[in-house]
Amino acid sequence: MCLIVFAYNIHPAYPLIIGANRDEFFDRSTAPLAWWEDHPHVLAGRDLQAGGTWMGITDTGRFAAITNFRDPSQAKQKAPSRGALVGDFLCSYTPALTYLEQIRQSAEAYNGFNLIVKDGSGLFYYANYQDRIQPLSAGVYGLSNHLLDTDWPKVKKARKGLTSLMKQDLVNEEAIFTLLADQQPAPDALLPDTGINPAWERLLSSVFIRSKTYGTRSSSVILMEKNKQIRFSERTFDASGYCSRISETVIL
Repeated sequence: MCLIVFAYNIHPAYPLIIGANRDEFFDRSTAPLAWWEDHPHVLAGRDLQAGGTWMGITDTGRFAAITNFRDPSQAKQKAPSRGALVGDFLCSYTPALTYLEQIRQSAEAYNGFNLIVKDGSGLFYYANYQDRIQPLSAGVYGLSNHLLDTDWPKVKKARKGLTSLMKQDLVNEEAIFTLLADQQPAPDALLPDTGINPAWERLLSSVFIRSKTYGTRSSSVILMEKNKQIRFSERTFDASGYCSRISETVIL
């Protein structure tokens, strides 16, 4: 996952609203959104190369998502898969805070990551570059490949767009997908410097990324309603930007 925007306890009808884009190389084998056969209570896509996932939810509303922290100078060649951190949380019944305390003990073995987890006790954020577990209060948040709410153009744009939707009585799922489909790159003067070449910084600066080899593979919207109903929608894209698959699941 490379961009997540979410509104937590802001809208009266939806305690949690999530919009997210997963960016990845197109040759990395992936299973789309589905209930996992080996863990039937888990609803998520799956990275078939390493076995984990980037974002998912359970039939009881446990949620987790992860983004990479982009810093090529600190890359570890034999680090464990970060996607397992999401999958392991969803497959377990460990309380969210306990789970984060557990992974904190070995977090430096991983390449940089930002992990968001939620259970009945609340919503929490942990980044191994900060090594601090942060309970999240009500607000609209944005997360890409740096720390939570880092002032990157794509994060600011997506947060602003989601914030504007909070004025509606019923949040339009299609409006969130429209936010996630923005392919406009940031001006060069506003590009972050994460240690990659400027052409890649420019490519990665848009909300929706498109190139022949790497780009936005899927866009997802999760609406958790006050009545406990959860709607999880995913749209899958090919290298041309064509939406090749639409998945919609409602959890009651």
